[in-house]
Amino acid sequence: MLPELPKEYEKKIVQMVYSDTGAIHLFCSVNERKFISLSDEFDLDGTENALEDLVKSDRVEKNSVAVLEVFSECIEEGIISGTERSSLSTDIAIRLKNFGEYKMCHVRAQLLKDEQNRITDIHFVILPYSEDLNFRRDILRKFTSDKSPELYGKRIRLMMDSHPDDEIAFIQFDVERFKLVNERYGVDKADDLLRFFNDSLELICRSDQPFCRLTADVFMIVTPFKERSELLDFIHRVESMLTGFNGMEYRLIFGVAIVDDRTLHTRRHGDNASLARQLIKGSAIENIGFYDSSMKTGLKKKQIIEENMQKALLNREFAMYLQPKYSISTGKIIGAEALARWIHPVKGIISPADFIPVFEENGFILKLDKFIWEEACAKLREQLDLGITPVPISVNISRTYINSFDVISELKALTQKYDIPVRLLELEITESQDTAGVEDIVKKMKNEGFTMLMDDFGSGYSSLNMLKSTPFDVLKIDRAFLEEFMDSDRGRKIIEHTISMSRDIGLGIVAEGVETSEQAEFLSRCGCDSAQGFYYSKPIPASEFNSRLVEVNK
Repeated sequence: MLPELPKEYEKKIVQMVYSDTGAIHLFCSVNERKFISLSDEFDLDGTENALEDLVKSDRVEKNSVAVLEVFSECIEEGIISGTERSSLSTDIAIRLKNFGEYKMCHVRAQLLKDEQNRITDIHFVILPYSEDLNFRRDILRKFTSDKSPELYGKRIRLMMDSHPDDEIAFIQFDVERFKLVNERYGVDKADDLLRFFNDSLELICRSDQPFCRLTADVFMIVTPFKERSELLDFIHRVESMLTGFNGMEYRLIFGVAIVDDRTLHTRRHGDNASLARQLIKGSAIENIGFYDSSMKTGLKKKQIIEENMQKALLNREFAMYLQPKYSISTGKIIGAEALARWIHPVKGIISPADFIPVFEENGFILKLDKFIWEEACAKLREQLDLGITPVPISVNISRTYINSFDVISELKALTQKYDIPVRLLELEITESQDTAGVEDIVKKMKNEGFTMLMDDFGSGYSSLNMLKSTPFDVLKIDRAFLEEFMDSDRGRKIIEHTISMSRDIGLGIVAEGVETSEQAEFLSRCGCDSAQGFYYSKPIPASEFNSRLVEVNK
């Protein structure tokens, strides 16, 4: 059986049900066997006084039971454990002890489970029984799909009309890179995740917060609010309750459009929220984007890029540029990084900052990377044929496809096709919080003889624990990390000790973004001898690299 409700919770539940003021949210930790909080909109601290007879089940006339006993008995008897069900619901009658007639209400429980399908937490919602509740329960299932857009639009209009003095926000959210979730956990578990979202939104959202599943993993909620802080609190609450399902790792991205013209069709506001959601993707820091009119310019630019990318690849508008890596002590070139440049026949060079994020989002990045991989191998073969002593060229591997594409076989085939030593083709993968997703693949690449470089070290996810367990061979210190920490004595100490510690445990160090002689001299004193940046050379066309290599290294 679940623990008894604190007395204060009893009073609040009865007050809410009898006043018909809205839904009550009750959270219970099964593992800790205690209730965590009771909330209508905000948490309410409880007491240790036990509840006596609060609720009577309309199905069990002779027994006076606690409000949660209907569910706890099912859990204890194992009716729910071991099944795929994630929610329970029933109608019950509620009253104060020795007080008048019963008030009907509807109780729904969302069951949160661990990887072994054991229930760990329960989120209860108690809704006063009314015609509006009947309406909500009967047609919500129709709303949570893309099959009844007109009905959903009408409900939004009704809600907006009933809140003439409130602000209205359209909130869209989806799972960042949901395709990777499908590939990592399987289609069945990904579908379970979407059902969990749907069930949870029914619990989270009030009757004046219509929601729907638009397409695939995209959901939308429309809500009234008075203050921006209230809106953000609601979004954070949705994020908190929808994250961590069955131990799965995923990140939610939110786009928000605040209504400034109620005469516009609701679809326009939804489109604006969608635009804000799309443009916030790729940010390592923010996951909530607010729409503003300037975003349409960004969307147009993105559409132009996507319309031209296939043709650009076929017409060889993409080119490999090489940025040399130098030895600080000798001044010689000891390597190079292969970078993609888009040279448009009319617009000239298009910035990688404009097209790389778009390609990573739509998956075209794999085609571009494969093109650069082959260009790098061809350049190394060219140097060998010309009798030029080659230096390793590093190419980038994107995390967007690393678990869904056989990168190792592709790269091994290229080294064999061009008959180049594997050691000359180095592989760079950007640092990330999700080390588990690539660690095994990095180890397999190392076993095949590739040198593995962690790109952008210090960009936000670094930790001492990562250094202790990383499978990478070389750390590339991020330019922003170098710039930020060079400004103070404490920062310089951090850089110095990071380099020293990395070298002590056998990791190589390359400093990116070196732009001054002061930076180069400081890095050299700290024990870092490899650097790349504008102080030494900007990225140059591959056609110019051979002559630069011969001239510098003669």
